[in-house]
Amino acid sequence: MPKIAQKSPYVVDVEAGKTYFWCACGLSARQPFCDGSHKTTADQPVRHAAETSGRVAFCGCKHSARAPLCDGSHARL
Repeated sequence: MPKIAQKSPYVVDVEAGKTYFWCACGLSARQPFCDGSHKTTADQPVRHAAETSGRVAFCGCKHSARAPLCDGSHARL
């Protein structure tokens, strides 16, 4: 079970054409992105390839069914 990093999304500006790796384990010190902390868990980061530039709401609670994006699951925790 992943650690809940925060019970709200991380709203981040992304750049079209760049790839981001979302932390799925909740242990990263660079939330919402992976810093390699998952190596002590069975979780793996989730790749997000930005198709357009703009703001993206990455899941902070690590329970989204739309990972790496927020689906509002944090409201039910």
